[in-house]
Amino acid sequence: MTMRREGPFWDVVRGEAEPPAAAKTLGWELVEVDPQSSTITVAFMAGESFLNPAGTVQGGFLAAMLDDTLGPALVATLEPAQFAPTADLHIQFLRPARPGRLTGHGRVVRRGRDIAFLAGELVDDDGNTVATAAATSVIRKL
Repeated sequence: MTMRREGPFWDVVRGEAEPPAAAKTLGWELVEVDPQSSTITVAFMAGESFLNPAGTVQGGFLAAMLDDTLGPALVATLEPAQFAPTADLHIQFLRPARPGRLTGHGRVVRRGRDIAFLAGELVDDDGNTVATAAATSVIRKL
């Protein structure tokens, strides 16, 4: 099966378009994407403005990072005229995340015609998993 690498996601990957504002805020950086295996690795930069009073990354930012990891794992496999909003996102916070680089690993667990189930994790530079996520996305036509 040949993947068509067209659409807004691929425009960003090729540097022909800017990433969405939310991705820029999170410091989103594509590390690796494999549409054939429906996997992606991305990195984020958790800055000082992401911290809670305890000095760790606020959970909402971690959730946004995971959403911006899992979603693109699916989007990379879609046809150009499709999009896939997140219908459900479940996060498990496993340990505090410190400011700095965090890496997201996402994958499509199962995909049907109209729905997809996604999973992934966010790890720190020491290789510790700080949070995991499971999501459901609905595949729609633009």
